[in-house]
Amino acid sequence: QVQLVESGGGLVQPGGSLRLSCAASGSIFSINAMGWYRQAPGKQRELVAAITSGGSTNYADSVKGRFTISRDNAKNTVYLQMNSLKPEDTAVYYCNAVRVVAVTEYDYWGQGTQVTVSS
Repeated sequence: QVQLVESGGGLVQPGGSLRLSCAASGSIFSINAMGWYRQAPGKQRELVAAITSGGSTNYADSVKGRFTISRDNAKNTVYLQMNSLKPEDTAVYYCNAVRVVAVTEYDYWGQGTQVTVSS
């Protein structure tokens, strides 16, 4: 099992910045990748950014150049630095971890943290 605890959400004005954190605990040794998803009201959950155990990253087109995902292996924590925030970035942001054991893939989710971009 993997437990994920997010923090760092809040209210910010357009153009502002926020940093989300996701601390992982439990069976973290077999985590292959971690990422951030978001879900706005009335919309499907979508991938925002992901980072593999090897450090490769992937971003949604809508956040490229504005968001940066990173990880601190010593702290078992993944970060999402969000700059130049727009009202359309408003959503609940969820941390995700993918753990592979043998050939079976397991998905874990955090509880979500609200990000609101508004003046």
